[in-house]
Formats: sequence, C-alpha cells, structure tokens
Amino acid sequence: MASLWTLLFQRPRHNAYARLDAHGKCVAFKQCSQAPNGSGWVRIGEIRLAWLGHELPADARVCARASRRWHQRILAA
Repeated sequence: MASLWTLLFQRPRHNAYARLDAHGKCVAFKQCSQAPNGSGWVRIGEIRLAWLGHELPADARVCARASRRWHQRILAA
C-alpha cells in the first residue's frame, strides 16, 4: 500500500548546488530538481551555511554517475 502512495504522490527530488566564484569560494546555495543555469554551479551533497565565503571541502562535491554504457566504450577502443 505504501508503494501506491509513493506512485500517486511523488515529489520532485531536489538536489543541492553551490555557486563558486573565480577563486573557488562559495558565494550562494540553491536547491532545485534541475541543474541551475549559468556557470560556477557545482552539485553538493548537502548545504552548510558555514561554507559561505570559504572553499568547499573535498568531500562536499557529488560526482556525476558513470553512464551504463561504460563497457561499450572500453570494447570499442
């Protein structure tokens, strides 16, 4: 029954993004379902206000998932 409710009332999944200036310091945060337009936005795991005005820690960024066709690229080479 719970899965029926999740299918009927699915919420959009929001990702957290941080905008970095030219020196790599965090100047803004945004939470949205699609990647923000413009340059300087990187996806992060969570928003921490203590990061404003500072460089992001190395573990804050979320890496993009590898495509499922990785084996085709290797075999083609």
